[in-house]
Amino acid sequence: MKPAVIAVMGVSGSGKTTLGRAMAAQLGWAFQEGDELHPPENVAKMHAGIPLDDADRLPWLRKIAAWVDARIAAGEPGIFTCSLLKRAYRDIVIGGRPDVRLLYLHGEPAVLRERMARRHGHFMPATLLDSQLATLEEPGADEHAVSVEAGGTVEQTVASAMAALEK
Repeated sequence: MKPAVIAVMGVSGSGKTTLGRAMAAQLGWAFQEGDELHPPENVAKMHAGIPLDDADRLPWLRKIAAWVDARIAAGEPGIFTCSLLKRAYRDIVIGGRPDVRLLYLHGEPAVLRERMARRHGHFMPATLLDSQLATLEEPGADEHAVSVEAGGTVEQTVASAMAALEK
């Protein structure tokens, strides 16, 4: 796999962080959890069950884009996670960066809800899943996204993602 930056996108509960961390460990690449770059105001809003709007997301997306640019400038590969729900968000973070590959992790809403119900200590409540699904604009063919189903084990999902990225 050519050194690049891999963007792991999907709604909350799809397993972005688990997949991204596992892939980064397997490849020996840097990893950045996009949620860690949210300003405290965004975290408080989501924790209160209030969906973010585009104005809330813009500074966060710019921070992620800066992380991507730093990896590319250093010539070092990396993996980051970010919901990247809208094409406009992907344009900010990925647009004009040919070294970035988009990996779309998706799953059935029932599976996502079950996963969200089992996790503890995350600021994103399961009640916001419906707003994320409503906001989601799946990647278009021109975005050359790799699409991976989120329903299997971590090992199966990593294997599927790695195989799809090799193509």
